[in-house]
Amino acid sequence: MTDKTQATFTPDEAYGRELVARTTFETEAVWLPLLAVHHWNAGEMAIRDKTFTDCVIEGPAVMAVMTGTTFDSCDMGTTSDTNNLLYKPMGKKLAGVVGMAGCTFVRCRFVQVGFTGSDDLLDDLRAGIRPASAPTEPSA
Repeated sequence: MTDKTQATFTPDEAYGRELVARTTFETEAVWLPLLAVHHWNAGEMAIRDKTFTDCVIEGPAVMAVMTGTTFDSCDMGTTSDTNNLLYKPMGKKLAGVVGMAGCTFVRCRFVQVGFTGSDDLLDDLRAGIRPASAPTEPSA
C-alpha cells in the first residue's frame, strides 16, 4: 500500500509551484498562458503581486488588467491600429482572460497580448500604444 500522506509531484508540477511562488521576473521571456495555467492549477484565478522587469511577455493571450497593475516604460505592442490590442468587456464578468492584479511591469515588451479592463484603463492604454507606422524617436 502506498503512503498517501506525502504528495508526489512530477517535474512539471514542481516547476509550476515554483513559478507560482515567484514574485519577481527579470530579463526573461514569460509565456503568459503557461504562467496563467500554473496559477489556475494552484487555485489562483488571477496572477497577483508580481514584478516583471525588462521581460518579454508573450501570448497569445488577453490580459485583464485589474486593480493595482501598472506599466512603466513598456512597449505594449505594435500595430497599425491600436484598437486591435484592446478589448472592451461586454458583461459584468470576464471569461477566457488572464487576470493580473497588483502586478508591476517595468520596461517590458508585450508580444501577441491583448488587453481588457475598465474604460479608463483602455483609454490610457490606447494613448500609450504606438501605431506600427509611427516613427520612433531617436535615442539620445
